[in-house]
Amino acid sequence: MNFELVPPIGVGPLQIGMSRENANSALDSLRDAREVSAADQAGQHIFRPSGLMISIGCMHGRLESVELGRPSARSDVVRFRGIDVFGLPAREVVRRMAEVTPIEPADDESASFVAPGLLLSFWRPFEADDEPDEEQGYCFSSVLLARPGYYDGPTPG
Repeated sequence: MNFELVPPIGVGPLQIGMSRENANSALDSLRDAREVSAADQAGQHIFRPSGLMISIGCMHGRLESVELGRPSARSDVVRFRGIDVFGLPAREVVRRMAEVTPIEPADDESASFVAPGLLLSFWRPFEADDEPDEEQGYCFSSVLLARPGYYDGPTPG
């Protein structure tokens, strides 16, 4: 399945600002009914057969963020404007993102990056840009799409 990141709107049926109830239903719709993971937590996250993790964050009854974790199989692909955020090396994702929008290293984690204008953040536990065999550091491990103002703190409730 292909998942297109569309900030600040959302990804697939998960639309930023939708009610928690609708977000829970949208998250549930992304499960593969033939292979439901025992690690799934209703209203929090699911794991697709590819290993792709999809997690939702709600506050004040509204969806404010969606995080996707890198799949282990290529049957699920996550893209932003044609950029395969998990299939390309992190360095290449950053290079291509920079052609579209400003992107900068995260303040607290130099191996991770934020595209503040789009409210997209890309995380990996460490940098291994010159070591393709070290997948956890060579590619991004997760991407977060959030509501405007997400990094400013909670919204009034």
